[in-house]
Amino acid sequence: MDRKKELKQQYKETKIEGGIYQIKNTINGKIYVDSTRNFKTLNGKKFMLESGTDYTHPLLQQAWNEYGKDAFEFEILEVLKPKESAFFDEKRELKKLEEKWLNELKPYGDQGYNR
Repeated sequence: MDRKKELKQQYKETKIEGGIYQIKNTINGKIYVDSTRNFKTLNGKKFMLESGTDYTHPLLQQAWNEYGKDAFEFEILEVLKPKESAFFDEKRELKKLEEKWLNELKPYGDQGYNR
């Protein structure tokens, strides 16, 4: 029973990091750029793609189905650094970071899967 309490406490103390990530097709070089409040959710993203249920990103899903999971790499591009301000808006800051990376990488059309 003590082990269970210990694991719960460890989970509560685990730092949650979010930021910007990309999924890169290593065969054709196309990328998909997105943000997340918790990088641990990337496993869920992989699961959705593997099971063919990522209906929110049909171009990425289509490529995943065509090339297979081994053709894709997940990479963290930037970790969101929380500010010590009481007015820190995590969603707004993530959106700004995402826009910065979208403008920089331009993952549209022949270069990517974003719309």
